[in-house]
Amino acid sequence: MNLLYGLERIEERLVENGARSETLGLVDTIRRTASRPGGDQAQVRSLVELVRRLMRTPVANANVGVYDDLAVLEEQLVDASAKASAEREAVESRPLPKSKKYYRALKEKADKNKR
Repeated sequence: MNLLYGLERIEERLVENGARSETLGLVDTIRRTASRPGGDQAQVRSLVELVRRLMRTPVANANVGVYDDLAVLEEQLVDASAKASAEREAVESRPLPKSKKYYRALKEKADKNKR
């Protein structure tokens, strides 16, 4: 995922959570840095990874409120990820429907047994 896109998503979620202005300022500062030439190539694996990186910044370490806002967001993202994984696993573990060929063969076998 693109770093700038990830930062936008994180900022949206922080606003929804009612995060402190310092937290939003941190995200904005990182976004401005990432907007410089060459920064558009930066990639992250997931939003959770990005939030964890933000939690390790000097601003988050110096301000407990910023760290708490990011920790709440991290917990929400981890929970959402676990829920999505469980749903995906449930869908994948469903038995697949039988093909028409299977039912045709079953019918032919039943017809042979009747004779």
